[in-house]
Amino acid sequence: MRNLKVTRRTAVALSIASVSAVLVSACGTADSTEEGAGELSDGPVTLSMTWWGNDTRTTNTQEIIDAFEVKHPNITIEASFTAFSEYWDKLATETAARNTPDIVQMDEKYISTYASRGALLDLSELGSTLNTDDYDPTVLDVGRVKDGLYGVPIGLNAYAVVANTDLFQQAGVEIPDDTTWTWADFNETARQISAAGGGNFYGTQAWGFEDGGIRLWARSHGDQLYDDAGNVVIRPETLTSFWQQILDLTESGAAPPPPETIEKQKGGLSASFTATNGSAMGVWWNNQLTALSKATGKEMKLLQYPEAATSGTYYFKPSMYWSASSTTEHRAEVALFLDFLLNSEEAADIQQTERGVPANERIRAYITPKLGETDQAVVEYLDRIEPGDAEPVTPPGGSAIESLVSRYTEEVLFKRTTPADAANGFLKELTTEVENAR
Repeated sequence: MRNLKVTRRTAVALSIASVSAVLVSACGTADSTEEGAGELSDGPVTLSMTWWGNDTRTTNTQEIIDAFEVKHPNITIEASFTAFSEYWDKLATETAARNTPDIVQMDEKYISTYASRGALLDLSELGSTLNTDDYDPTVLDVGRVKDGLYGVPIGLNAYAVVANTDLFQQAGVEIPDDTTWTWADFNETARQISAAGGGNFYGTQAWGFEDGGIRLWARSHGDQLYDDAGNVVIRPETLTSFWQQILDLTESGAAPPPPETIEKQKGGLSASFTATNGSAMGVWWNNQLTALSKATGKEMKLLQYPEAATSGTYYFKPSMYWSASSTTEHRAEVALFLDFLLNSEEAADIQQTERGVPANERIRAYITPKLGETDQAVVEYLDRIEPGDAEPVTPPGGSAIESLVSRYTEEVLFKRTTPADAANGFLKELTTEVENAR
């Protein structure tokens, strides 16, 4: 399946690149120079909208659409949704045909690709019709590509260690102070729990299968994955230490043996060691707490990433964005609908945290008292960490990182390569992907 994903991502990039000249040309025509979003139409208007997600997201989104259409009966929203694995092929095909939906759910790994090819509208051109006053400027920055705002974050996530308090208790191990703990503390805690588990459960599950871990590891080591120009700048020694840490945990028995790790990884969240009460700790995005709590039936606690409690180390990851097509013929209506999606309490009551903790600070404060216990813990976690500057957006070509980091983590765990060689190979391949996309 990994090779299939790489092929799909490559197809997405090639499809968009093949029409980039047409799209860039289109961006310089007609309404792009107008002040604001323009005037709303008195006649009937149809907007197309697309997203990926599960049945709950689809139901919620359709309820939001229905509520909007009641308020604006002359505007009809035509909805289209698919699974994530199919979404990008479909969107690439639509974009190549200059038929990008008016409203697009966008992902961090692809936003710069679509924006740089001219497929997305600079939302800052919509003026006051799309109100972003309730967003922290550093949060809005995660939707910027060069000087344009090409996506407004819907929700925010941050990396966390999810701890199973029941397994800590069974092992007779105290939950560490997450404001001061180091990686040495983490390793020793995990080793003690594994020893107490006797093979029934482990101290931690291994990680290293997506780029969030690399990004935060880099920031906590005075490094970063990309610079603001989209170049791959992370140091080889930073990557080496990242994979060495994961290997050390596995070799010490603090994490499961490689075959078990890889098998569980293929099964997704529900099959993970964390979700099946097979590990006392796991590294996850904080908004996954509710799903993990439901799966385990246990009390799960969010702990800060080791050595990341200092101001500036953390960063907020957008769960996803709302974006718009650069070729839309209905800018005013697009702005009105986006404003409803992002700023209305009515939409927030329906959506709650299904697309992540609301990035809109006013909406987050409004919705928090209405949330369940675990969702409130997710919000509280974001409130107590101290994020630094926004992480540079993934450059075109960078979407290949997920398959690369997964492959090299597996190679290191099975000792088919060393952490140092994995670092050099990863850097070479990711740099090539990024440079070839320019």
